[in-house]
Amino acid sequence: MAETLDRPTTVEGEYSCWLPRHRRSPGVARLLLRTFLGGFADGERFAELGELLLSELVTNAVEHARVPAGRLVKVRFALEADRLRVEVHDASPQRPVPGPAPARPDAEAGRGLLLVRELSDGWGCCPRAGGIGKFVWFECTPAGPPGAGAGTSATDAAMTPAGPGTA
Repeated sequence: MAETLDRPTTVEGEYSCWLPRHRRSPGVARLLLRTFLGGFADGERFAELGELLLSELVTNAVEHARVPAGRLVKVRFALEADRLRVEVHDASPQRPVPGPAPARPDAEAGRGLLLVRELSDGWGCCPRAGGIGKFVWFECTPAGPPGAGAGTSATDAAMTPAGPGTA
């Protein structure tokens, strides 16, 4: 089942671990983020938005990444002052593309990346170091207004690793 598969890496202000590509992994990732944020004074300010956007990215990695059997998904969280950075790594080189906006009212899927784009302060997609796969990231602040992230897209930030998560 969806438990972490290795010893998590924890550095002051950072956390990362690998998860199986399983339908329960988005829920496990949300719990991990909530636990991580609970270790910081006022960390809960990031929880609601962070969990929503993390869940969308992990769901995309689990459901849409076309990778060989047995490949894992890595989540990485970093908290610095008033900024949360979340990364989701997978073995697929295929870049995510937001669906058409607005999504059809009766559509059951296709809104995840639109939510990430509209609700984050910035997001993007970068190749992983070593050439296998990619990671999709977002950053948010607790006071970030909806739509603030619309200025940074996966295309604009495609080659902007920004931070230690490029490994």
